[in-house]
Amino acid sequence: MTPKQAVYILGISFILLVMGCAAGISQQSRSKVTYTGSFSALQKTPDVYKSEVIILGGRIIETKASYPLSELTVLQLALGSGGRPENLDQSEGRFIVQTNQLLDPAVYQKDMLLTVVGTLKGSKVLSIGGFEYTYPLVELIEIKLWPKGMQIRPIIHFGIGVGTSF
Repeated sequence: MTPKQAVYILGISFILLVMGCAAGISQQSRSKVTYTGSFSALQKTPDVYKSEVIILGGRIIETKASYPLSELTVLQLALGSGGRPENLDQSEGRFIVQTNQLLDPAVYQKDMLLTVVGTLKGSKVLSIGGFEYTYPLVELIEIKLWPKGMQIRPIIHFGIGVGTSF
């Protein structure tokens, strides 16, 4: 193998590695999405959008795993261009994700960020501190759990060894 071929192979391998680590929701699931409106409209009248396929992101509030369903209660957060939740201090509400798969509470922990594609099944009314709250109910198609500590915004670093990050 020539040095040029080795550099080429290393370059391709690096690109594939970076793409694999940063991958979010699959293109196949993204192509199923039929609802592109706001979360607040969805939250106010979830029954109007019943059977729509949606993509949402947020922070896990609670995980319940009991046969036959696992449920995630999620604080909605806007998705960035890469499909990862951002603006961690701004939310339009909450939603519930349901699946007949086991979503292990040890893996789907409180405060973890996620992105989901699912079918809107209607709503579920629960109490939050004595107030009635209507949660959009999403049946899971695909889920992406984002690793802790993963940067939300790009970091620019100048310097060799010692430098400054922006």
